[in-house]
Amino acid sequence: WAARLPDNSAPFTSATVFIVRKGNPKGLKDWPDLVQPGVQVILPHPKNTGNGRYSFLGAYGYALKANHGDEARANDFTRKLLANVPVYENGGRAATTTFTQRNIGDVLITFENEANYVSRVLSPDQFEIVYPSYTILSESPVAVVDSVVEKKATREAATEYLEYLWSQPAQELAAKLYLRPRNAEVLTAHAADFPAIDTFRPNDIFGSWPEIMKKYFADGGLVDQLSPKK
Repeated sequence: WAARLPDNSAPFTSATVFIVRKGNPKGLKDWPDLVQPGVQVILPHPKNTGNGRYSFLGAYGYALKANHGDEARANDFTRKLLANVPVYENGGRAATTTFTQRNIGDVLITFENEANYVSRVLSPDQFEIVYPSYTILSESPVAVVDSVVEKKATREAATEYLEYLWSQPAQELAAKLYLRPRNAEVLTAHAADFPAIDTFRPNDIFGSWPEIMKKYFADGGLVDQLSPKK
């Protein structure tokens, strides 16, 4: 199904970044800063939320690269990061609320579009975005579900709608919502909002999503193994 539309059927992307409080009082610039003693890290639960999974894999992917693929060292790095998480939230917006309204934590790990929403719309002039040196790319795939469109005779309309997501107006709207457009011209026009970043696709590093879910997020998986015992 992913081959039916351009870009593996993902019309726009995002990436995992950090939000810090205005002035970045603890000077947090990259993943290694998040494992230092005394730094509180806020993120959604990696086992239960998409945002949390990307946050975990972003940290782990960075650790693998920094340690030349050494999983034992990546495990140690990520264990230290998880030890700095005071509370797992049940979703990305709940984590945002904890950080911005309950004033818990020194840094929030979240998607770039959420970070822009917080720092520009929700709480202007109170927070800053920090772009790590290497982070995970998140794609938002779309698809026509054959069984549904056949039952409802809506294939033509559904297909046209999805194809429209790659059009200039739709790509402009995505950019205004702080999602990185696939259209190069639109991305260039909004370059001030989307700094160049070094990213990796989770499937290129960790395998298929069924493999990822089994190894990292299933009961007894790596998240459970690395999380502090409480």
